[in-house]
Amino acid sequence: METTSFNKENLAYERATRRVKELKGFYGNLTSYCLVIPFLVFLNLLTSPDQLWFYWPMLGWGIGLVAHGINTFGIGRNWEEKKIRELMEEERKNTKTL
Repeated sequence: METTSFNKENLAYERATRRVKELKGFYGNLTSYCLVIPFLVFLNLLTSPDQLWFYWPMLGWGIGLVAHGINTFGIGRNWEEKKIRELMEEERKNTKTL
């Protein structure tokens, strides 16, 4: 009985740790974006204001940032947890039949 509660606590801790790493990665990416893009805008306007190129990295990185945000906060979250539970349940059934 104590082993089961320890395993549940350990699993919850691992999930929380993984979630914190995901959040940290997203916020790190967002912070970098917010620091680098204004620098690129400034650099572009300072060196060649007649040719605006800063919007290309802003657009490309922005699309990646949105995808990272969706993966961290949105659509993929419920599917991943549901699949993990499904696979764990299948493993338990296979273990019990042996």
